[in-house]
Amino acid sequence: MNKSLDYYLSLRYAIELIPDEDGFWFAQIPLLPGCMTQGSSREEALEMLDEAKELWLETALDRGIPIPEPETVKP
Repeated sequence: MNKSLDYYLSLRYAIELIPDEDGFWFAQIPLLPGCMTQGSSREEALEMLDEAKELWLETALDRGIPIPEPETVKP
C-alpha cells in the first residue's frame, strides 16, 4: 500500500530538542536519519524541524526510500 505525504505528516514522530551553550536549539527526529535543524529559539527550531520533516518525507517518497513509522503505544 502506497502511503501519502499527508499520512506521514500526520504521524507523531518523537523529537529531540537540545539547547546549546550559545543559546541556539538543536532539533532532530531520530527515526528519520539526517532530519535535523537548529534555531535561535526553541520555537524557531521546532518550526524549522516541521519544514525539515516535510522535505525529508517528500524526498523519501520521490526516491522510493523506505520511511520508518513511529511505534504506536497501545493502551
